[in-house]
Amino acid sequence: MMKVSLCLPYMEREYDRSTTLEWCRLADQGPFESLSCGERVTSYTQDMRIVLGAAAALTERVRIIPSLYVLPMHSPVRVAKELATLDVLADGRVTVAVGVGGREHDYRAIGSPFTKRLQRLDDGVAEMKRIWAGEPPFEGADPVGPVPVQEGGPPIWAGAMNPKAMKRASAWADGVYGFSMDGGIDAVRQQRDRAIDAWRERGRDRPPYVATGFWFCLTEDAETRLKTYVYDYLKIIDDGVARAVAETMKCFTPEAIGAALDAIEAEGCDECFLVPASLDPGEIGRAAELVARRA
Repeated sequence: MMKVSLCLPYMEREYDRSTTLEWCRLADQGPFESLSCGERVTSYTQDMRIVLGAAAALTERVRIIPSLYVLPMHSPVRVAKELATLDVLADGRVTVAVGVGGREHDYRAIGSPFTKRLQRLDDGVAEMKRIWAGEPPFEGADPVGPVPVQEGGPPIWAGAMNPKAMKRASAWADGVYGFSMDGGIDAVRQQRDRAIDAWRERGRDRPPYVATGFWFCLTEDAETRLKTYVYDYLKIIDDGVARAVAETMKCFTPEAIGAALDAIEAEGCDECFLVPASLDPGEIGRAAELVARRA
């Protein structure tokens, strides 16, 4: 059966200490498989690494998923150390999604070039795996610890969408992490088919692990809150596009969310992340009831 997971509401402006404490406690009670958080730099959001470090210490059961590290923005040696530390804090419950991102302002803000991102992603993953294998970063240096709990380091998913990125990822990723926005099956099917084709062409022994997700809301005035959230999230790209996409949102009732999960599972996906448009911790209980009914 497809696993269902939860993203922390890290994009909400009122996100505070109590949000991390309560959402982690409730999510860890089940039936969710994983708990995730994304990375932003030029934003009001809290730092993904620190939020997930807290989540790793506050939970015992759920997997901890950075979704995703924009790896070409950073030193891969530093990221390898951060992820190994997170894996120790979580006692081996970490999977990481990596990708190139699309916000040039984030790159500029931390002094990282925006060019040749795909090649730097490939090279960065290879470097992280060398670090996790105990190789020093350069001749004469000490190895970079700690040693991850998971042998060889945490599993790596590629946040790849287009065919070119998917083909490159098939050389090094354990799976793919996509997103459907409105829970529509067309985007899910396209991402899954591209991943399976790329893995097959690469001659991989096993098919990719396929994870996806969509935005949802089940709190009071759910439709308005969901559409407003999506508009605010996307308006940095283009105001018109953001308004148009926001109007397509439909996962604001239990029936719509259940139907989306059923369709995604029927498509053969391994895991689906519910991404909340509200800080309301009641969202966890409402989503948990919905997921439990599917079991």
